[in-house]
Amino acid sequence: MSSQKRFTRAYETARRISFNDTSKFIIFSDCHRGDNSFADDFANNRNIYFHALKHYYKESFAYCELGDGDELWENIEFKSILEAHKNVFDLMRLFHNENRLYRVVGNHDMVYMNKRYVEKHLFTHLNKVTGAQDPLFPDIEFSEGLILEHETNGQEIFMLHGHQADWMNYHGWKINRFMVRALWRQLQVVGISDPTSPAKNYKELIKVERRTKKWITENNNLFTITGHTHRPRFPEPGSIAYFNDGSCVHPRSITGLEIENNSISLIKWQIATTEDGTLKVIRVLLEGPQLLSAYRSN
Repeated sequence: MSSQKRFTRAYETARRISFNDTSKFIIFSDCHRGDNSFADDFANNRNIYFHALKHYYKESFAYCELGDGDELWENIEFKSILEAHKNVFDLMRLFHNENRLYRVVGNHDMVYMNKRYVEKHLFTHLNKVTGAQDPLFPDIEFSEGLILEHETNGQEIFMLHGHQADWMNYHGWKINRFMVRALWRQLQVVGISDPTSPAKNYKELIKVERRTKKWITENNNLFTITGHTHRPRFPEPGSIAYFNDGSCVHPRSITGLEIENNSISLIKWQIATTEDGTLKVIRVLLEGPQLLSAYRSN
């Protein structure tokens, strides 16, 4: 199956969500939440991420996580990830309980396409105090794609992880997972990166972006948001409507996309130093806001 057919299948099977001019969404991807070990890239930014997500919860945003939220290549069990970042999952559970959490699978958490796995590991978790199974994300659903569909003008915003553009990270993800567990996780300690990752291999990144833009162009310049490459993208109106939210594992910062007031913005959360030497987490506007209608295809 070609990358173009994989994109089309993700679109055709995507979960559809109705939205309007008052809807608010925060879009993150590529958190790669791990076990807080030396190989956990998320650990460096977990406080930034938690602060940002808490802000969006208080401001009544819905949270769309576009794949690779949990690092299930380097880590065999989700349980170790949950224990390492329990406060994060408790916060995500609040979104889920209010029907404000939407999750898409990526290549590093492709196992979530297995409904039995999700039911076993994510519906409940062990309470070590009581010994009982407490609710975590009961009845949570994962899909390859999400489509936000405007209830008035019908505009569609298609969101997916983006590994559909990459044969090895889509069909060969189990092979890549084995290589990461057996080899690259250990080499990461001495600074050798996984060459299968487009985020760490520029040539692969360019291939992924080219194939993604080709599908968007051939589908009436459909408004599309991905992750996967870790490279933020925010196009000008009139160009190819290819957005990328970046990742949550940038050095000392995370990036994402906000949809609010019928507009979209690329934002960054980072640690800043005040004049008196105090460290605080701040939000920085990188691009936008730009009206969603500016990217509407006819």
